[in-house]
Amino acid sequence: MAPDVVVIGGGPAGAISSALLARAGARVRLLERDFFPRYHIGESISSSCRAIIDLVGAREKIEARGYQVKEGLLLRWGAERDWTINWPDLFGDQVRSWQVERADFDDVLLKHAAAQGVEVVHGAQVKKVLFDDDRAVGVEWARDGRLRESPADFVVDASGRAGVLSSQHFRNRRPHDVFRNVAIWGYYRGGALLPNTPRGGINVISSLNGWYWVIPLSGDVYSVGFVTHQDHFLARRPEFPSQKAMFLALVAESETVTELVAGGHFEGEARVERDFSYSADSFCGPGYFLAGDSACFLDPLLSTGVHLAMYSGMLAAASILSTHAGEVTESEALGFHESHYRNAYGRMFSMVAGFYEQYRGRNSYFWLAQRLARGQYPELMRKRGGDAPAPADGAFASITSGLTDLDDATRIGGAAPLDAMVLAGELVAGKAGGPAASTDLGGPADATRLYLVTEPRLGIGRAAEVEPVAPR
Repeated sequence: MAPDVVVIGGGPAGAISSALLARAGARVRLLERDFFPRYHIGESISSSCRAIIDLVGAREKIEARGYQVKEGLLLRWGAERDWTINWPDLFGDQVRSWQVERADFDDVLLKHAAAQGVEVVHGAQVKKVLFDDDRAVGVEWARDGRLRESPADFVVDASGRAGVLSSQHFRNRRPHDVFRNVAIWGYYRGGALLPNTPRGGINVISSLNGWYWVIPLSGDVYSVGFVTHQDHFLARRPEFPSQKAMFLALVAESETVTELVAGGHFEGEARVERDFSYSADSFCGPGYFLAGDSACFLDPLLSTGVHLAMYSGMLAAASILSTHAGEVTESEALGFHESHYRNAYGRMFSMVAGFYEQYRGRNSYFWLAQRLARGQYPELMRKRGGDAPAPADGAFASITSGLTDLDDATRIGGAAPLDAMVLAGELVAGKAGGPAASTDLGGPADATRLYLVTEPRLGIGRAAEVEPVAPR
C-alpha cells in the first residue's frame, strides 16, 4: 500500500519532495499557507537545481518560461582581482541554471507537483504536527475557519522560516551569532555586469561593511541588493527618510555597483529582510523530515538557498520511499537524510564563514574548498567528461554549484561526517556558532554505506557487505 504523506509548505523544498513522492505512487497532500504566485526573494539558482528539476520531470516547463540562463558567477572580493567561476568551462556545456523570478518559478514547480498527483491545498494554516509518543502521525490545520486533521505515515516540514517543527514545536533552532545580517534590495530596469562575467552570472561585490549582489533577470531587469550586519544597518537607518532612500544611498556608496546600474533606472520600492542564519539541532525524526529553511538557513552570499531546499526535499522523498518499501530501516533513512543534509549545509556554512574573513586571499578559499570537497573534484570532473588537470578553483566551483553534494549523495561513503567543518570555526575564531561536525544520531545506523539511487525509481541503495579475508 502506498504511504500517506503530508507536506507543509509549497516552496521549492515542498514542491520537489511532494512531486517526487507522488511520481513514485505516494498519496501526498501539500498544505500551503499562501496563494501562489506570491513574491519571494532568492532569484539566483545553483546548477544542481537543474539536475533535480530534471529528476522531477519539470525541465521543459521551466525552460519554457524564458528565464535568464546562468553559467556561473564573478566575485570582486576584498583586495583580490576579479574572480570568475565559469561552470561550462569547468564541467561542460550541460552545467548551467537560471536567474528566475521566484514568484513565477515557485508557481511553476507547485503546479507541476499538482500535475504529478499531489493534492495542493492553498490557504491552509498549519497549527501543529500531531505525535503519537515521539512519532509524527499527522497534521492539524485550518482553512476557511474550519479546523481539520490529516493523518499521515510521514510528514515533511517544508514550512520555511516559520519552522512548524524546529521553531514552534521542538524549539531547537539555534542562530549563528556571526551571520546576524540584514538584506536591503530593489530592482532596476537596465544595467550591466562586470567584464568577464559568465553568461547570466551573478556579480558579488564586497565592501567594508558587507557585500552587494547584482543579478540579471529576464526583460532587462536587474536585482540589486546589499547585505550587512544588523548593527550597521540599524545604526545607518535613522539617516534616511525611507527604505528607498537608504537603499539608493548604499548603492551610491559602491563605485562598482553605481557603474553597473548607471544605464538603468530604479523601479518600485526597496525591500528589507533579516538574513539571520540558523540551524536546528536535528533535521528529522520518527515519521518526519525537515527540508529547506525549516531546518536551516544561511546567509545568501553563495546563492545556496534553493539548492539546499531542493536537495533536502529530494533526500526526504528518497528516505520516505525506501523506508516504506522496506529497503532500509527507518533509523538508517533518518541517518541518511540527516548526514547528507547537514554535510551540505556545513560545507556552505564553512565557505561563507571563510568569505566573511574578507582579506585572507583566495588561495585560502581554494584550500578550504578542497578540504570540504574531500578530494572528490577530480573524480567529479572525470564523471562529466573532463580529462584536464583539476584547476585550483575547481573544488570551490563544484561546492558552490551544488555538484559536490549531488555527488556525495550518490556515492558510497558520501555521508561520512565532514571533519573539515571545524575549519569554519578556525576561520572566524570560533565565533560563528557553526553546525556540529558530528552527525551521530544516537543510534546504530551507519549511513556511510547508503547512497541515493534514481533508477528505476528514487530511493536509497545499500553497499554490499564485504567479507573480511582471513590471513594466510
